[in-house]
Amino acid sequence: MASRTDASPITESAEDAARLARRFAATRRLTLDLVATLSDADASAQSMPDASPAKWHLAHTSWFFETFVLRDHVPGYQLFDARYPFLFNSYYEAEGPRHARPRRGLLTRPSLDEVRVWRAHVDTAVQSAIPGLPRAALALVELGIHHEQQHQELLLTDIKHLFAQNPLGPAVWEKTAIANEVARFSAASAEGDKASPMRWIRGAEGVVDIGHGGDTFAFDCELPRFSALLTPHALASRPVTNGEWRQFIADGGYHTPALWLSDGWAWVQGEDVEAPAYWHDGRQFTLSGWREIDPAAPVTHISFFEADAFATWA
Repeated sequence: MASRTDASPITESAEDAARLARRFAATRRLTLDLVATLSDADASAQSMPDASPAKWHLAHTSWFFETFVLRDHVPGYQLFDARYPFLFNSYYEAEGPRHARPRRGLLTRPSLDEVRVWRAHVDTAVQSAIPGLPRAALALVELGIHHEQQHQELLLTDIKHLFAQNPLGPAVWEKTAIANEVARFSAASAEGDKASPMRWIRGAEGVVDIGHGGDTFAFDCELPRFSALLTPHALASRPVTNGEWRQFIADGGYHTPALWLSDGWAWVQGEDVEAPAYWHDGRQFTLSGWREIDPAAPVTHISFFEADAFATWA
């Protein structure tokens, strides 16, 4: 997680502070909504060393606000639990030692309910502090909001990987709850089961400016703004679809060495890869459980090696 730039005013008035407080509340609420259906066991398990339990995400984002906003900028603030920083620091070396990432799934305590209580305590304290926080602290609140939004994406990725390991194929949400979101991103045409025709859109060429150039929020990895040379290129008007990927599979895409980079072919052979992640027997695992693969929807969970092989084939 990169640091925030100090390129712009965070608040200019009480109205700005109130707006920041509302964004903070909405972001924190969404995180809880995303895990509303999880049990304590669901939220504590860790499916692989590179993933984190849902409970850890909830706790880590609270640790961020408590540490960098409340501890450092609110006089007299006392940590909710002095043991938590060791458990829920991620990689902030300056904050001292921390629990090893591959062992986060062993943190059966504190419980999910106890983490929720801690979150509520932190939320109340931050909301109370915002009107009187100095500019530097308000910048950290904004950074924390974006940081938590990043963790919301990671949270969903990690829950999906965890639930996919369960032979029961459990769903986080009912299929009807996610159907509208799937439809929004589907490449389906009015015919319903076919993708719209692909066309090519020529991109900008020559010297262009890249990087953040405004006075709104930016991570430091988006700075500084600089010039780069773009060679002639074109982008497809839509993503590759599941149906097109099935054609790649049917044509022996995963069994044709000439399509693959050397490291990619070694990966395919070593991992016995024959389809995108979460595909099995004509179905696809999603946060709403196992679903039939929509041939017109964009293909997902594709590695760099797979994308390169498909492009070569196509």
